[in-house]
Amino acid sequence: MSTIRTAFAAIALALAAVPAGAEDYPSRPVRIVVPFAAGAGNDLLGRLLAAELTKRLNAQVFVENKPGAASQLGTDLVAKSPPDGYTLLWTASDGLSVLPAVKESVPYKIPDDFVFIASPTRISFVIAVNPKVPAKSIGELIAYAKANPGKLNYGSAGLGSAPHMGLALFANAAKIEMVHVPFAGLGPALNAVMAGTVDLSLTTVPFAKPQAEAGTVRNLAITGMARDALLPDVPTLREAGVPVTVQVFFGLLAPAGTPEPIVARLRTEVAAIAKDPAVVERLNTIGYPAAYLDGNAYRDTILKDLEQWRAVAKAANIKIAN
Repeated sequence: MSTIRTAFAAIALALAAVPAGAEDYPSRPVRIVVPFAAGAGNDLLGRLLAAELTKRLNAQVFVENKPGAASQLGTDLVAKSPPDGYTLLWTASDGLSVLPAVKESVPYKIPDDFVFIASPTRISFVIAVNPKVPAKSIGELIAYAKANPGKLNYGSAGLGSAPHMGLALFANAAKIEMVHVPFAGLGPALNAVMAGTVDLSLTTVPFAKPQAEAGTVRNLAITGMARDALLPDVPTLREAGVPVTVQVFFGLLAPAGTPEPIVARLRTEVAAIAKDPAVVERLNTIGYPAAYLDGNAYRDTILKDLEQWRAVAKAANIKIAN
């Protein structure tokens, strides 16, 4: 009898260790928080993922936009949500590796407050200049900047944004001086480049390609590890002799403490979505090439980025007060 009682006790203990609801997840709608405004690329990707997860999880998955404070508000909301798999975060690198590097403090900790599910896609930037800038290559741009210190100015999506940090990294590596002009978003910065209000900016391929074809900007380099399929004639910075890589990683996260069975289910489904030929084709079409990272690789990449941006912030004295 004692053996039987011991066996039942062991079974009861094992069952108690299974988080409530993990075995039938999801049993109600799942919310994906996007910490940016509706209509932006991040939002478009989040809605694409939500639609695919809805089909695979057999439950409604919906996007809720929570913009504000350079993605800090929505990111913090998820960090402090119940770790039950029903509130997730879809975001770009900005709030995970850039903002914590330049702001005195953020209300969440990277990576401690999150479980990294996966990153299905990433983008590189394009260094785009106004056609009146006397440079048709990165080498010519660097030579002009060195001959005219501080004459070139560049726009960004705001102080401490990824485009700001990326061009600060480029300037440091190329040993040139440029003046930073922050804007309220990447769109206004590119408009300023087209108008000639600023000389150059980092922008994305979906924006840079049609403007270059219209002759309103000149694309000098891609900031990724390889050339972009939509801009095959534009070399990478590394090809141009500048050892710099700037990429933005998009991914899905959950609050720390989310039960492992739920995390495993989400990782399995996101991996399948990222490798679905129809999804890959859709991502490539809209300028976000499929480039899957599993949870561990995604986490390691964000931590490596965070270290890089902290070094850039220190070298360029970039700091955002609380």
